[in-house]
Amino acid sequence: MERLSVWAPDGLPEITPGDDLGELIADLLAGLEEQDRPRDGDVVVVTSKIVSKAEGRVVAADDREQAITDETVRVVAQRERPGLPPLRIVENKLGLVMAAAGVDASNTPEGTVLLLPVDPDASARTIRSALTQRLGLGRIGVVVTDTAGRPWRDALVDIAIGCAGITPTDDLRGSTDTHGRPLNVTVTAVVDEIAAASELVRGKSAGRAVAVVRGMDRHVTDADGPGARALVRGSADDLFREGSAEAYARGLADGAAAGLGSDGGELGGH
Repeated sequence: MERLSVWAPDGLPEITPGDDLGELIADLLAGLEEQDRPRDGDVVVVTSKIVSKAEGRVVAADDREQAITDETVRVVAQRERPGLPPLRIVENKLGLVMAAAGVDASNTPEGTVLLLPVDPDASARTIRSALTQRLGLGRIGVVVTDTAGRPWRDALVDIAIGCAGITPTDDLRGSTDTHGRPLNVTVTAVVDEIAAASELVRGKSAGRAVAVVRGMDRHVTDADGPGARALVRGSADDLFREGSAEAYARGLADGAAAGLGSDGGELGGH
């Protein structure tokens, strides 16, 4: 029998820029009943929102759209919406492809927005260090999450944008299924699954920004590990790398280079 337990304690104070987030989380978890206190092999999940607040990623922005533009590396797709700002799916500075570059205007003072942490994997390592020291643990994982949409699926889910002390994926390639057939492509995004499970108990408006996950100890490591950045798909493997505007522009350029017009006819032809 395998068992997974997830809980999200109340009591974390409002986070402000400059707060020692690792110490605050350690204080919260150290004060729990013994059975709820993290132990070796557990994973502590933290929302990127409080990481951003502690790291001073709260910026004044009367115009959220400008903040999105500033965080954008590449526009993947854009759709105009009458009476509303355009819907933009972009690649941000972390290499993540998401709506609005991850810029968040919820749960932050009016006239401000939250940007994602500069380096969520480094943030996870810092929190992990504080937890191991304060709680006296030698092996604990930390996952930093954010909410994102998914291609071809409605609704949102939490994903891991940073992690430390845990293997981000479970590579099952080379093993066999229950019928003895070889698994050739199965690599499970373990930290994304943990992030999504934690959101079920944290909620979006309950003020619970930290959760503990027990039962994933086989993925928890002694070292910090490669971080969640390892989950970002490289451009060479991205079949949908180009947005429609980019693909159209490239097609025109390729056609011009080949001496073809936009209708497929030869340039200068009759």
